[in-house]
Amino acid sequence: MNMGNGLSLSLFCFFLFFLNTKVVVSLSPDGLSLLSLKSAVDQPSGDSPFADWNDDDPTPCRWTGISCMNISGFPDPRVVGIAISGKNLRGYIPSELGSLVYLRRLNLHSNNFYGSIPVELFNATSLHSLFLYGNNLSGPLPPSICKLPRLQNLDLSNNSLSGPLPENLNNCKQLQRLILARNKFSGEIPAGIWPELDNLVQLDLSSNEFNGSIPNDLGELKSLSNPLNLSFNHLSGRIPKSLGNLPVTVSFDLRHNNLTGEIPQTGSFVNQGPTAFLNNPLLCGFPLQKPCKDSTASSPASQNSTPESDNNPSKGLSSGLIILISLADAAGVALIGLVIIYVYWKKKDDSKGCSCTGKTKFGENEKSQACGLCSCANGFANEDSEIEDVEKAERGKGEGELVAIDKGFSFELDELLRASAYVLGKSGLGIVYKVVLGNGIPVAVRRLGEGGEQRYREFVAEVQAIGKVKHPNIVKLRAYYWAPDEKLLISDFISNGNLANALRGRSGQASSGLSWATRLRIAKGTARGLAYLHECSPRKFVHANIKPSNILLDNEFQAYISDFGLSRLINITGNNPSSSGGFIGGALPYLKSVQTERSNSYYAPEARVPGNRPTQKWDVYSFGVVLLELLTGKSPEFSPTTSTSIEIPDLVRWVRKGFEEENPLSEMVDPLLLQEVHAKKEVLAVFHVALACTESDPEVRPRMKTVSENLERIGT
Repeated sequence: MNMGNGLSLSLFCFFLFFLNTKVVVSLSPDGLSLLSLKSAVDQPSGDSPFADWNDDDPTPCRWTGISCMNISGFPDPRVVGIAISGKNLRGYIPSELGSLVYLRRLNLHSNNFYGSIPVELFNATSLHSLFLYGNNLSGPLPPSICKLPRLQNLDLSNNSLSGPLPENLNNCKQLQRLILARNKFSGEIPAGIWPELDNLVQLDLSSNEFNGSIPNDLGELKSLSNPLNLSFNHLSGRIPKSLGNLPVTVSFDLRHNNLTGEIPQTGSFVNQGPTAFLNNPLLCGFPLQKPCKDSTASSPASQNSTPESDNNPSKGLSSGLIILISLADAAGVALIGLVIIYVYWKKKDDSKGCSCTGKTKFGENEKSQACGLCSCANGFANEDSEIEDVEKAERGKGEGELVAIDKGFSFELDELLRASAYVLGKSGLGIVYKVVLGNGIPVAVRRLGEGGEQRYREFVAEVQAIGKVKHPNIVKLRAYYWAPDEKLLISDFISNGNLANALRGRSGQASSGLSWATRLRIAKGTARGLAYLHECSPRKFVHANIKPSNILLDNEFQAYISDFGLSRLINITGNNPSSSGGFIGGALPYLKSVQTERSNSYYAPEARVPGNRPTQKWDVYSFGVVLLELLTGKSPEFSPTTSTSIEIPDLVRWVRKGFEEENPLSEMVDPLLLQEVHAKKEVLAVFHVALACTESDPEVRPRMKTVSENLERIGT
């Protein structure tokens, strides 16, 4: 009996052992390696991303954050992706992850992982994307990182990594993005490695402790397309001229260093703004407003020539002859200046000003040689002419007068009053009417309200500045009306509605009418107009409200930017124009109610902070969101009529996450564009432009001029 009981107990124990062994054996080797990550993390008290990581599953392919793929020669799928980001996880990165030999993407960003990056991780030789930014990782960057032959994306920013950069980074032949910002890296930026990184499109070493000079061979990064960011370090010495060899679309960020000497004026340097070089006290030259001291007198050449002059007095010139030559030179310069001024005004009268009107590319039309982006006569402010315009308009201050800004466009006030009209839209910037004049020409009339009579001169000066902006992708202001009880703006009527309606349809549902070629044409036209506003307009305007409803379209789907400069005019008039009655005492009928727009999701992050003044980089961000909407067909702006199937509250974050996790392009692009297979490369290129525009740091965003030039290269 006892013997039987003993046998039964032994069998029971063996059975239990068999069951336990089966549990361990049933999980694939990849799953066992992943369990090391679960064990390395302090399990949160709330919802855990590891809740469904069960060790009795046959494979980990259904676990949260894990993606698998069938690999030839293996019966079971293998793990190719780990994406567990933004979960506030605290723990260390286990070395066992290096045994996942088919792992391609490791995305653990925005957590609280600490400790060093295990060198064993780089045994996972299929890794091509490593996103560990936003953690508390410390220690050096292991030199063995370039054992990864396919490494393309390395983002370790926002950690506490330290030490020098490995000098064997040139072995990372496939590297496209190297982002090490906001760490504690130190030492000199190594030279001799950059020419071999043929595929590098982004280099960000900002906010570290690098010292020494900028390597000359950084100028050989021919594939760079994003800003070269070396800001907030301790770099010293002169800026190498070789950086001018970088692509002209690349912007620099060299702020907050100890750089010295004159800023070079070759190649891509001429496209940089002053913000690229700020807080380098010993830098001088354009575009900084700090001229360099003239060193000609003390230069070796002048020193060498002095003895020769002393020893050969016959080669010198008498003081009288020098004075005569100087006077002749001055007279010649004055004569040339008069000729130039005469030709300028003659051409302005003949052509009514250069407006860069060609339908060809931005900055590349036939007029571009004599009429570049900012050489348009209408693009320069003239304070004297503005004062003259204000004085002319003073005559109509008391009783009200219709003032034409465009000399070739005139009609009488009573003609405006008699015209048929209907409401196009209503918002915080006033009611907009379509008015058909007696000659059959339609115009758009915006009512600004009734107040502001005490600021008349300020109002007129502002309107005149807006009226001087003439560009084929900007709505023209033709005339204005001022009276104590009424302020109106009369502009061209653009016949085909706006981009919001074209994308989503007038009912708020997705529209199927826009091909990829049309969307690209709209994007390019908008970029050209916005770049002109930023670079060439009299006030270097900031639009501050770029969104699809402010991008108008004609019958050929050419884009026209509207509503720039209105916020200041509304402020001058001092009231809410959309709450007042009809204009000119109700002479034009208010035929229908149009709902005001709701919260604006096109604003840049810094634009949502109360009290911040608008900047041009706000416009760049907003334009980037518009690009993403053109690409995805999804709206970031909540509307009660918008289908929830096409509404993405944070469109920028959604797209960035898709690229980080390397989701298929088909999951992000508008399904209507998938039929245009030939456009895949162009769509991807525009995605990269949009992502650059929507960087969270405004200083990293490109200028609109650069954005426009990049877009023009696509599809040509």
